[in-house]
Amino acid sequence: MIDRRSFANLGRFDNDWLSARYHFSFAGYHDPARNGLGPLLVWNDDTIRPGRGFDQHGHRDMEIVTYVRSGAISHQDHLGNRGRTEAGDVQVMSAGTGILHAEYNLENEPTQIFQIWIVPDKTGLAPRWEQRRFPVGEHAGALVPLASGRHGHDGALPIHQDAAVLGATLAAGQSVTHRLGEARRAYLVVAAGRITVNDTELNARDGAAIEAEPELVVTAQEESQILIADLP
Repeated sequence: MIDRRSFANLGRFDNDWLSARYHFSFAGYHDPARNGLGPLLVWNDDTIRPGRGFDQHGHRDMEIVTYVRSGAISHQDHLGNRGRTEAGDVQVMSAGTGILHAEYNLENEPTQIFQIWIVPDKTGLAPRWEQRRFPVGEHAGALVPLASGRHGHDGALPIHQDAAVLGATLAAGQSVTHRLGEARRAYLVVAAGRITVNDTELNARDGAAIEAEPELVVTAQEESQILIADLP
């Protein structure tokens, strides 16, 4: 089963510096049919104006994966971590017992990010933050693990859950296949372009909740970028 969630029908929040779209219930947006998928709790599509961002705030017991679609996001936290994550790259924050952090767009152009929250498989962990470059050439035509707690994903940023966030860049007409394990599910988002996944067409920034599909065949109808969360 593939449940397409068009970008136009996502939850939304807009103010003078942030344009946010919510794939799942979040903040003031609540849809009882979209209260996460397994341990995946949040998938937000945020556009942040230059010179603005999220002031210091706290999290705990959450794995927070940030994928930068364009521009860059700058992070700082109470542990002393500081970093700038550019388009195509990924950062992971394991909130654990608690972390205070801020995120800003310090660029001269809007920054677009996906922020993905995954519930960890254990609580009370030490908080940490890490970022990693993922050159676009490395995930051209193939799904590359970006953040993962699954066996065999040694090149990915680690998370505390039997889940993985994978990304691929596909040329027009190119396909990639991903096998889901027994009783697993997935959430797929088109970062850019237009694709089909099995028999379902998705446009840019659409999402799809996927269950009871043992194999996903993703074909790009035009040059495209996709992210898949593989979930228990």
